[in-house]
Amino acid sequence: GEGQYSMHPELRNTFDTEFESVLAELPARIHELIDEIPLVVDDYPSREVLRRTRTRHRSQLCGLYTGIPLTHRSVNDWGVPSDVIHIYREGILSQATRRDGSLSLPRLRKQIRVTILHEYGHHHGLTERELRGLGYG
Repeated sequence: GEGQYSMHPELRNTFDTEFESVLAELPARIHELIDEIPLVVDDYPSREVLRRTRTRHRSQLCGLYTGIPLTHRSVNDWGVPSDVIHIYREGILSQATRRDGSLSLPRLRKQIRVTILHEYGHHHGLTERELRGLGYG
């Protein structure tokens, strides 16, 4: 079951190293957003998240924005949990893995970047279609 699964430490280290370097290259505006909305990195989504997002396979989900987009906020929202963005190593790694099973670092970096920008885009109320148009699909 889910409990026994654990990511290879070396793979996690590779991911985290690339993640840090991608973060360092992101524009200042994104860093301001990260200060406001925490970025949490997990190996993979919980069962509850999979159910809620109707995702069949854990490795299909690269990231998740939880919260109320700025475009939908009202004064009545003060009681809701604060926004958070989850980044999932497994989903991003699977996007960056070549057919032969080897990992493409350039692809990994690109996928990390796109996922971060994609989820912060959701915070700003951008739809999937708008995000695709911006190249952050």
